[in-house]
Amino acid sequence: MSKRALIFVNRNARSGKKRLAQAVDILDELEFELVLVPSKRSGELVDLIRKHRDELDLVIIGGGDGTLNRVVDVLVETQLPLGILPLGTANDLARTLGLPQSVPDACRAIAQGKRRSIDLGWVNGKYFFNVASLGLSVKITRRLSQGMKQRWGILAYAISAVQALTQLHPFRAEIRVDGETIAVKTLQIAVGNGRYYGGGMAIAEDAAIDDQRLDLYSLEVKHLWQFIPLLWKMRRGQQTSLPWVRGLHGQEIEIYTREPHAINTDGEITTATPATFRVIPQALTVLVAD
Repeated sequence: MSKRALIFVNRNARSGKKRLAQAVDILDELEFELVLVPSKRSGELVDLIRKHRDELDLVIIGGGDGTLNRVVDVLVETQLPLGILPLGTANDLARTLGLPQSVPDACRAIAQGKRRSIDLGWVNGKYFFNVASLGLSVKITRRLSQGMKQRWGILAYAISAVQALTQLHPFRAEIRVDGETIAVKTLQIAVGNGRYYGGGMAIAEDAAIDDQRLDLYSLEVKHLWQFIPLLWKMRRGQQTSLPWVRGLHGQEIEIYTREPHAINTDGEITTATPATFRVIPQALTVLVAD
């Protein structure tokens, strides 16, 4: 394949500043023709991808899941393949795809050009890679600051979660999937497209980013002690084996709440209930390691 690429590295990402020059040097050595997006123009990233779409063979994004979420819609629009430099805090999409974590190895994987078609989730017109959720996860997202992630790395998620748990408020929701309507009282509803989210937790034990389905779980926890076995189970995607966690699967899911509840997609708050979720099969091409 030819190697004309637009590259953007989020310098606010945990490893962004010190890895940008390294990535550019390596990609130059690998004979890429690069369109480099300066960090000050990051707000124009989507417009720049559209502007250069006919001159490009791929887009390379260095950052975490939130940075990738910012460009997913335009990548679907342009159908440009995506190369990933995992430079964020959680890097859950990279984990799902089995991408190398070091910059040199990630650059070489992009250069090798092995392509994989993946599904995307969609909620209220917004695409997402990993998971969309409402409830407790939104409280955690709102507490997560860039400074916390820079200082604590993956531990920032745990710190924010503990803080959010002090303000637990269950809410009622109506879930519709495959013609069935289920009323729940829950702390969190998560709808996953990929496998990993939140720094390595699995949405379901057998979840995959190309299985053409959505995996939902609802945390119907009533006591704080129930989080102890829950945390252990979530690392393996086995949370629905607990009686206080409901699991559902489908290609289209609707969620209704009495009042609007914010929804985060890949860690970015982007929409709210009422919400319709869909899986979009083989929506995007990514470059992966052998």
